[in-house]
Amino acid sequence: MNDADVIVIGGGPAGIAAAVELRRAGVPRVMLLDREPQLGGATRHCSHSPFGMREFGRVYLGAAYGRRLTAEATRAGVDVRTGHSVVRLDEGGRLDIATPEGLGTLTARRILVATGARERPRAARLISGDRPVGVVTTGTLQSYVAFHGLMPFTRPLIVGSELVSLSALLTCLGHGARPVAMAEPFPQALAGAPFSWFPALARVPFHRGTELVDIRGTGRVEAATLRHGDGRLETLACDGVLLTGRFTPESALFLASPVGLDPGSAGPAVDQDGRTLDPVCFAAGNLLRAVETGGWSFREGQAVGRALARDLAADPCATAPIPVGFEEPIKLVVPSLLRPTGQKAALADFQLRVTRAVRGRLSLELDGREVWATVRQFLPERRILVPIPPAAFAAGSVRFRLRENV
Repeated sequence: MNDADVIVIGGGPAGIAAAVELRRAGVPRVMLLDREPQLGGATRHCSHSPFGMREFGRVYLGAAYGRRLTAEATRAGVDVRTGHSVVRLDEGGRLDIATPEGLGTLTARRILVATGARERPRAARLISGDRPVGVVTTGTLQSYVAFHGLMPFTRPLIVGSELVSLSALLTCLGHGARPVAMAEPFPQALAGAPFSWFPALARVPFHRGTELVDIRGTGRVEAATLRHGDGRLETLACDGVLLTGRFTPESALFLASPVGLDPGSAGPAVDQDGRTLDPVCFAAGNLLRAVETGGWSFREGQAVGRALARDLAADPCATAPIPVGFEEPIKLVVPSLLRPTGQKAALADFQLRVTRAVRGRLSLELDGREVWATVRQFLPERRILVPIPPAAFAAGSVRFRLRENV
């Protein structure tokens, strides 16, 4: 006998929302595993707002939002097991886990993975220079502040301009640190207005088209060298480097599983209901494409939870999926698979991202025939939504094209 009807891996907004929705749909045995001692995911160490406006009708700080999520799981009767790390994801709903009591195995009729995303650290960004203390990601900074009351620097350089970069700037300013500058490699801010106005309002110099090329310091950070778009080098005195954004899905479980990874998103390929290549295994949230807000992940988790509850009423879907094709400069498409199930899709829209700023004509083709198109500018790390037409589920081929300078 299985240990649960559904096991959800990951206690952030998407995982909790899915688990609660499964219980509301009448699924009796829903187990939620998280490797941390508390639920909430990354929101637990966010000392800023807003969280929860659309989900709960009020504004929460990050930590309070995490507590509300925990309370929702408890009220719904979810079997919550913290301190449980999944070390292997096998076919057929089998998990190898590590707990404080030792190693073990759990099985379920369905698995839902919602392990979120993480920022790329220095090593993954190939930044040269010394290896002093004071080079951290936003998540590390916020953990220091929230859990230990520590601010690791007073005059950091912030690298990046995504929403999380502005969260990092708020954390610094709210805890006694004054950033010397923000540097963004792209020629435009990745966060849209009005968020991109904040560095100027805070009187923090904001350098677009600027790359961090060197870090110097003995013991701790003393200076950082920037290369501007015109090739000019500038060295800034600072006592820390705060690396923000450039998220990648936390998809290690799929690397060693038969499901594998989608090369575009770096997460698992999923169909319109969050179902992976293994029809017993589903996925939701920022694991699918880094990175969206906590509220977006929550709503996506709810939708996939509803679809999963319907899926439990029958045998696992045996229909072979149709891959969704695309080409440069499109970076990813989610869902990247389609299955004709006859049910309302959990993911009603294709979600696209591009690798660079481009103006052109984006089109969707079904069996080589164009069924949708738009002409505009597309920016990196900005969400692009295209409604999934009903005819796509009966098509033999589905493909996106983006032709520049139309």
